[in-house]
Amino acid sequence: MVNEKRYSQMTEAELKAEIAKVTEEARKAEQLGMVNQFAVLERKAVMAKAYLLDPADFKPGEIYAIEGDPGNYFKINYLNGVFAWGYRLGGSGKEEALPISLLKK
Repeated sequence: MVNEKRYSQMTEAELKAEIAKVTEEARKAEQLGMVNQFAVLERKAVMAKAYLLDPADFKPGEIYAIEGDPGNYFKINYLNGVFAWGYRLGGSGKEEALPISLLKK
C-alpha cells in the first residue's frame, strides 16, 4: 500500500493536482455509469477543496448558501478544522457538519 499524504499535509499545489486528478476520475466514472464511484470521487474533490480555504473566513452565527443545493441555507454554530457544524434552515434542526467548501455567501 502506498503511503498517501492526508489532505491536511498537502501543499496548495499538491491539493490542486489532487483535485484535478479526482475530478477527471469522477468524470470518467460518470461516463461509465458508475454512480457510486462518481459520488465518492466527487466528495473527495469537495474535501480537498476545503483545505484550500481559510476556516477563519467562515463565522459562527452566519448563514451561508449550500453549494449544489439551491434554496437551502446553513447556519454555522462552530467550526472544527475544515468542517462547519450547524444546521440547515428549514430542515429537521438536527446538527450536522459540512465541509466549508460547500458553503458560499
